[in-house]
This record gives sequence, structure tokens and C-alpha cells, in this order.
Amino acid sequence: MTLNISNKKWNIIKFLSALMLALGLSSSVEHSTTNNHRLPIQPPLLKRGDKVAIVAPAFWSPDAENIVTQATKKLRSWGLEAVLGQHLYKKDGRFAGTDAQRTGDLQWAFDDPTIKAIFTLRGGYGTTRIVDKLDFTQFLKHPKWVIGFSDITTLLIQLHQLDIVSVHGEVLKNFLKPQYTSSIASLKTLLFEGTAQLTASPSQLNRVGIVTAPVVGGNLTLLYNNLETPSALDTNKKILVIEEVDEHLYALDRVMVQLKRTGKLQHLAGLVIGGMVAMKDEPSNPFGKSVKEIIKEHVAPYGYPVAFNFPIGHEAPNLAFPHGGIGKLRVEKDTVSLVFEP
Repeated sequence: MTLNISNKKWNIIKFLSALMLALGLSSSVEHSTTNNHRLPIQPPLLKRGDKVAIVAPAFWSPDAENIVTQATKKLRSWGLEAVLGQHLYKKDGRFAGTDAQRTGDLQWAFDDPTIKAIFTLRGGYGTTRIVDKLDFTQFLKHPKWVIGFSDITTLLIQLHQLDIVSVHGEVLKNFLKPQYTSSIASLKTLLFEGTAQLTASPSQLNRVGIVTAPVVGGNLTLLYNNLETPSALDTNKKILVIEEVDEHLYALDRVMVQLKRTGKLQHLAGLVIGGMVAMKDEPSNPFGKSVKEIIKEHVAPYGYPVAFNFPIGHEAPNLAFPHGGIGKLRVEKDTVSLVFEP
């Protein structure tokens, strides 16, 4: 259960928590927020016999047909009927079809009331080119699960604007890879049972605390790219998840500075850091700080719990969680978890 807390009481709790942290004490106070928004709308859990769509709103993949064939077998083993977007195998430069074709397939999946979930082929780039062309009118009448991560982060945070829970989880491209077995299993559990339990190895740079709040976020570059747009993420009193891949350390610092300057880090309920994969530096002119040190520096002024090492992002395992759903983040010295219950 999530409780509403008045601003006055919330400020008192934050002050006491920050004081205890400053004294080096572990806070036993659990925070719970709903950010004064409507409770999020969770689409119906999947069941055997449900129809799901496969679309490609971002980059094209040269082995798309093999990916879809194998992923369809997996979905069929779950008891689901997969229906393919009309333009799924199209190619336009690096994109999986023109903007109009990709928009059309996604709009079809949104509008068809018999479709209960939408699986995406892969990320890369392209979703931000079409998100403003989408009409969510019929989708809101019949909410359904939208699943993806990386470039699909744009779609997830747009749905959060509409108070719809989606899934930050594996794209079909990784369904063929054995190292993602646990990731795909976590996705199935979430879609059919509504639960998710993620744990992380403790880090000396963690900041302890316990908080219950909506969990949002995803790829850091996409969060940055959507600032000052209709899809910009409201992070106020939310547990923010960030992950990144293949970026220079100075670029990571630049993004964190921008999030801080725009107030996106100031009023969080908590911060979860997933995989920071293949991050780069210049040996001849190093940045001088590690990934964790960069992030720690920019959230140092605030008192909310911070947890590194979560299995979320661009390497296995990439465990699924309900984006926009209410989660309980527990960061203690020896135990770190993020749990969602139906």
C-alpha cells in the first residue's frame, strides 16, 4: 500500500533522514509517496490465449526474420499468439522502415483492442522520431503492456505521462541469447503474475534508506534527450532508474550535470543505478573519476537512498520491472532490493 504524506510531514521525514545519514546512521524510516498523481493504471495481466503484437519502432536488424521466428516460438510456449506488424521487415536506412511505416505499425498495435501486449524488436534509435505522431486515444480505452528498453525508454516515459504502467524489459533481439534466460524469465513472471524482485550486490558508495514510490527511468541518454519535450520525465518523488552503454565518462558527467540543473535529481524518492556498460575514457587524458564517483558527486547534496549495481540495462541479466509501478527500494549495508507486488 502506498500512503499519501503531507508536504509538511514529508519535509520533516526528509530532514530527519538527512540528519541520520549525516551522522552515519542507517535510517529505519520508510518513505512512501504517490507524488499527488493518480495511481498508475496497470494493464491486465496476460493469460494463455492472449494475442500480442511484434513491432519495430527503432533500428532495423539484418536478422530480423530469424529473431521474430525464434521469439514467436518462445511466446507460443507461453500460450500467446503473436501477430506481426505489417512493416516489421521493412528497411529505410538504419531504421526498420520509414517513420510513417513504423508509426503505422505501432498505432495499429495501440488501437487493436484484441492486442494485450506489444513486444519490440530492438532499440538503437528511432522512437523519438515518431512518438509525437502517435494517438493514444484508443490505447487509453484498452491499456496494454508495452515492453522494451534502451531507445524504447522514450515510449515508456511517454506512457508514464498518461499514468500507464509499462515494462522496462528485454527486446526480442536478445530472446535468442542464452545469457538472457533469467531476463526473459523475469519478463514472463511480470507479465503473467505481476511481480518483480530485483536484488543488487552492496556497494560502499550506496546511500542507505527504505522508500516506496513509483519507479521510472531507463537509458540515461534518452532521459536527457527528452528533456524539455512533451515526453520529459517527471521525477518528483519517484525512484529513478538510470543505465547507460558505450559513453565517455565526460559525457556521463555532462548528462548528470544537466539533470541536476533541470531539477530532475533534486526531489527524487530514490536512485537506482543499473549497468554502466562499456563506458569509455581517454587514457592519454583521463577524466579522473569513475562512473560511480561521477554519479555520487552529483547526488551528494540530497538525502534519498542510492543503490548501484542493479541488473538492469545493456548486459545480462537485464531483469524486467514495471515502469511507473509502485516499488519498494530497500538499501541497507548488506541487503539491496527493489520489489514490486501485484
